[in-house]
Amino acid sequence: MKLQALDFLVIILYIAATVFIGIYFKRRAEKNKSEYLLGGNKMRWYMLGISDASGMFDISGTMWLVTLMFVYGLKSIWIPWLWPTFNQIFLMMFISGWLRKSNVTTGAEWIATRFGTGKSSKLSHGVVVVFALIIGLSMLSYGFVGLGKFLMLFAPWDYVSSALSIPYTAIPLEYVPHVYGIVFTLFATFYAILGGMVSIVWADILQYSIMTVASITIGVIAMQMVSPETLHALIPDGWASPFFGSHLDIDWSHKIAEVNQKIQEDGFSLFSLFFGFMFMKGILSSLAGPAPTYDMQKILANRTPQDALKMSGSVSVILNPVRYFMIAAFAVLAIAYYKDLNLMVGGVIDFEQILPSAMIQFLPVGLLGLLLAGLLAAFMSTFAGTLNAAQAYVSNDIYLKYINPNASQKQIKKTNYTVGISVVLFSTLIGFTLKSINEILLIVTSAFYASYIASNVLKWYWWRFNGSGYFWGMITGILSGLIIGVVQIKYPHVISEMIPDIPEGLIALYLFPVTLIISLVGCLVGTLLTPPTDKQTIETFYATVKPWGFWNPVFKAIRAEKPEFTKNTRFFKDMRNVAIGIITQTCLVAMPIFIIIRDWQSLYITLAIIAAGVITLKFTWWDKLHEI
Repeated sequence: MKLQALDFLVIILYIAATVFIGIYFKRRAEKNKSEYLLGGNKMRWYMLGISDASGMFDISGTMWLVTLMFVYGLKSIWIPWLWPTFNQIFLMMFISGWLRKSNVTTGAEWIATRFGTGKSSKLSHGVVVVFALIIGLSMLSYGFVGLGKFLMLFAPWDYVSSALSIPYTAIPLEYVPHVYGIVFTLFATFYAILGGMVSIVWADILQYSIMTVASITIGVIAMQMVSPETLHALIPDGWASPFFGSHLDIDWSHKIAEVNQKIQEDGFSLFSLFFGFMFMKGILSSLAGPAPTYDMQKILANRTPQDALKMSGSVSVILNPVRYFMIAAFAVLAIAYYKDLNLMVGGVIDFEQILPSAMIQFLPVGLLGLLLAGLLAAFMSTFAGTLNAAQAYVSNDIYLKYINPNASQKQIKKTNYTVGISVVLFSTLIGFTLKSINEILLIVTSAFYASYIASNVLKWYWWRFNGSGYFWGMITGILSGLIIGVVQIKYPHVISEMIPDIPEGLIALYLFPVTLIISLVGCLVGTLLTPPTDKQTIETFYATVKPWGFWNPVFKAIRAEKPEFTKNTRFFKDMRNVAIGIITQTCLVAMPIFIIIRDWQSLYITLAIIAAGVITLKFTWWDKLHEI
């Protein structure tokens, strides 16, 4: 137990600050639904950008990325494309602007602007709410499991039970992390439920400030403690290069042999095949737009469509350099002092323990408390943002739409509180049943998000697609995604026996095309067997949003009435900007890693690419925002 009085003081001060923020913004949040869920669309885009980035700087994700960096080195910069991280580039180039033009409160409410208010639209609305809650509960549970693993090393149960005079056997050891998680969940729930979106944004800004200070400090410590020569002697060939061939070709046998077992379990050895599936899924996911989570809510909270585009563009710049400076620092320290780390959990090495173990080993008193407060804040930020999104869907899209459309502000406030507490309790129960961060991550990103793709790509780019097609595409996708998710958790050997080349840990990713095809069939059958969306709805949507794609019949109908109306011809310009943006974003990830390992030649090349990308986008994107 390395936490000292100063560390505890820093953590307590942070928690007190978040409680104050929740209470301070309570009165503003109670004004109306828009203030509570979207901050009244009054917040600046850069504040929302910091908040959105801060929400992605979570404990579970950071633990996972430190582990990836430790094992795979610079090749790990590609693996987060599983989310995919480059969806922020698609958002900044066009999708955030399209979404914000709708002037709605949630993604489910958006359905009426695209498909109208008929039966099929209501079914589509319902399935989006269900999907949003599945994703929300999954991500809350994901954060919960990460927090539990994180706190295990900092607060051993024997120490805590003795200090609080609680019998050691009062709580089974496997559930101790969950009890710790509940404590911090309560604080996040408090400020999120009381203060709504505004309190979440200000708490996120506080958290990001803490993480920036901690990241720079730990980076300096790593550079002082580990020389380039020492690191080079300890890493396998290929670790310090982002480039790869058909196979991963990283062999730890003569360095840290047990890491090879981790690589085998992850299933990333056939790296080009894995990369191909991941990139294909990532492009389609990005074209579909954001899933109904806190990221979408931050987009909808912007003042204008142009601000929404700027906010999405700022996220990569705000998040990646700071986050990866910390990730690379901890990974380098862990490699150099591997034998000093405590990675044993239940008699088995758990590489997801690298981050908390390295913190205990290398951080001085005070800084340990600061970083611990920052990472706890990261959990609370992600938790609060996801909770706010889940509340929005239940309160706005179920209660106000179907149960009590004429609810008073007092009734809405009471419902928001009740929904928030219920969602927290349910996600906590789910967290008790899950073991690994990676397990949840792969299922959510590969199975559930795959079910979202077909319906949500077609809704933007094909005029004939209707509410019935959306509903059946989502339903068939969600069901197939759930089945594949259950197979990956409970019966992975069934798939492995049928197709030996599929790693057990990547079943959901490699079966992504199956989910996609099933969902696409549902979309096409549902659409072609039912009438198109009514003329007024589809023309109003197209005239307001003006997406590019297959909209010619709608364009001609509007043009007949308004000869001055023009179509969106930015497809090739947007795709060019996306390519430039992805390259620049990837360099923003690699840049801090090159600084930590002191590969100056690669750093200068990376900086030159970033500069070229930024200058180009200034003229091809920033100056053209009014056209999008």
